[in-house]
Amino acid sequence: MAEKLRIALAGLGTVGGGVVKLLAQNAALIERRAGRGIEIVAVSARDRTRDRGIDLSGIDWVDDTVSLAARADVDAVVELIGGSDGPALTLARATLNAGKAFVTANKAMLAHHGLELAAAAEAANTALKYEAAVAGGIPVIKGLREGAAANVIDHVYGVLNGTCNYILTTMEAEGRDFAEVLSEAQALGYAEADPSFDIDGVDAAHKLAILSSLAFGTEVDFDAIAITGIRHVLGADIAEADALGYRVRLVGFGEASAKGLFQRVHPCLVPMGHPLAHVTGSLNAVVAEGNFVGRLLFQGAGAGDGPTASAVVADLIDIARGEYGPAFGMPVKSLAHPKTAPAGERRGRSYLRFTVADRPGVLAELTAAMRDAGVSIESLIQRGAAPDGSVLLVMVTHEGPERSVVAALDKLEGSSSLVGPPMLMHILAG
Repeated sequence: MAEKLRIALAGLGTVGGGVVKLLAQNAALIERRAGRGIEIVAVSARDRTRDRGIDLSGIDWVDDTVSLAARADVDAVVELIGGSDGPALTLARATLNAGKAFVTANKAMLAHHGLELAAAAEAANTALKYEAAVAGGIPVIKGLREGAAANVIDHVYGVLNGTCNYILTTMEAEGRDFAEVLSEAQALGYAEADPSFDIDGVDAAHKLAILSSLAFGTEVDFDAIAITGIRHVLGADIAEADALGYRVRLVGFGEASAKGLFQRVHPCLVPMGHPLAHVTGSLNAVVAEGNFVGRLLFQGAGAGDGPTASAVVADLIDIARGEYGPAFGMPVKSLAHPKTAPAGERRGRSYLRFTVADRPGVLAELTAAMRDAGVSIESLIQRGAAPDGSVLLVMVTHEGPERSVVAALDKLEGSSSLVGPPMLMHILAG
């Protein structure tokens, strides 16, 4: 049996503790699968005194996190600190520059600095692994980078944020509104005290940037992603979607075409017959469509100590076996630098919800704006007046260019007929 793979672990939160437990509990099995043992020799975290319920005896505790990269007794470093910059990025650079393998669950860092780090790993002939950065324990990175490597992939999309999915599917199941369910999710620990990264779609966008690079062989381009979160989704939207035969999901969507690369995170209406309509709770799911393999669905737990630790240790097993490979599926110099495809040229159907004043002429104003912008209305639903006198009005459009819907909403901006801002959700094709 070869010498053990010696690792240093930065970050002992939920996932870091899970990695320690997994390596200890499944040590014999991991050694058989990796061809050698995997041993933690050093750790670093903010609080030495905290009881984490894990055995750290015989492991060095280091206060200077970056010094982990320089240790002669470390072959690979695992980063579970988080944050796109700061100590995590400094540690990543130091580790790769020292020629040591680097494993991370840090999607924000990869979305912003992935190309730099991948190039550093290639220059040092070492590994940059990040299975845990997208969709927790689901092996979607390996699936796209290796399993589907022979395919041209036109679309990659999915439910990429467990917090948003928990909120939306709880609203769906219990008929409650967003604010109430978010507050409950925070109390239960499913949402952060400041949930902005999740509910505003930024977390999902970080993951989409990584998935798009892998799927399409392009440079990571987070700044090109159009992002809309779920703050303004009403319980009424979910009820109307259900009546129309849809579920509401926050979908990260990437598409490569002759027009360029299109990336968007947006709440969508998903047909009941689509796999994403049945992804509930905090689960994640990713769909990729390849020209030879067809539609692939990856689904499972997107977060938590067990699933995420499982993904981290799977990367360590690859490193122990000497299985490296380019971080984004091909050398950095081979990654394409595509133009951004304009959203307005896309064709599809849309859901539009208006909260309007209950007075004559309002419906005519809305439909005239649609007509003048070239939007064809497939169906129109108007509900009775609410206690405040407002009326909920929902339109579903026929297929057409997205720029026409945007133009119609621009025409209505500032209208005294609108009690609140309209809600636009795109309808995902089945």
